[in-house]
Amino acid sequence: MLEVGQKAPEFTLPDQNGNLVSLSDFRGKKVIVYFYSKDNTAGCTKQTCTFAEQYPAFEEKGAVILGISKDPVSSHQKFAAKYQLPFSILSDPEFHVLEAYDVRKEKNMYGKKVMGIVRSSYLIDENGIIEKVHAKVKPEENAGLALLDLQ
Repeated sequence: MLEVGQKAPEFTLPDQNGNLVSLSDFRGKKVIVYFYSKDNTAGCTKQTCTFAEQYPAFEEKGAVILGISKDPVSSHQKFAAKYQLPFSILSDPEFHVLEAYDVRKEKNMYGKKVMGIVRSSYLIDENGIIEKVHAKVKPEENAGLALLDLQ
């Protein structure tokens, strides 16, 4: 994982509507970037919906939320519509950002070694510097931890 105090890697990815979103678009604001494995899976849906439920509190604090997974735009579009997500989820099918943020790791699933995404989040400050890191978070706790970081 990247560390507190490091400059957050810049990125530009398409959101669920195919619009390009860059981290630099949000200079001057705090940004929570969270990473998840796959749309419409139990844990990832819980993680994302918890961010959506708590979105008004993030908005009140002036923070931006961006979710990132390897899923294509078409999957994100359905996922965002199904759960009425009030924030952007970004598509990284080539793993460029997932690898830059060091969240794509070898995992052990049912005795087999596979590459997967470590459920995690970063709080990036107004100047693009990593302020907080949460690695290997529980789906239902990620949003709450991120919100506490903004206190």
